[in-house]
Amino acid sequence: MAVGLVTVISGMVGVSFAAVPLYRAFCAATGYAGTPQIGPAASPGAVARKITVRFNADTNPNLPWKFQPVVAKVTLPLGEEQVAYYSAVNQGSTAITGVAVYNVTPDVVGKYFHKTACFCFNEQTLTPGQEMQFPLSFWVDPAIANDPETADVKAITLSYTFFRAADDVARTAAMVNAGPHVGPLVR
Repeated sequence: MAVGLVTVISGMVGVSFAAVPLYRAFCAATGYAGTPQIGPAASPGAVARKITVRFNADTNPNLPWKFQPVVAKVTLPLGEEQVAYYSAVNQGSTAITGVAVYNVTPDVVGKYFHKTACFCFNEQTLTPGQEMQFPLSFWVDPAIANDPETADVKAITLSYTFFRAADDVARTAAMVNAGPHVGPLVR
């Protein structure tokens, strides 16, 4: 009985640690919750139908950056690869590291939106006043036109949000706790 109980408890602990990576893998494989497909898949080539992709940019209040898309939207043929850019400027007084996350809406188009290169989930460090452009390469699968759930979609919104990187938050907290001789807190 004790062995069975230990086995069940160990299994439950193991599943709890695996839940987040398994959920991310599920979302990436299925496009669930607006998760775009990411990878080296080549675009199939353009078809006649076009779709508009709008670009949205948000910045967490704890990150003193001005972050925005270079262009607000593009209209492209389904299947055609496109490159777009976002721009960020560090408006703080010290170097700051940020990390971007993304999603697409409506959620049902996630499995048809393919990003072949992006800046998401990679730490980006900007010095005070530094401006940087972040490229993004993507295409929209022509199969979106044949799916009854997405056949009427004419526009997709790709939204990025930049957050202060966890290491940067910890470093800033250590500076505040160390005293005034270390340096000012970026606000």
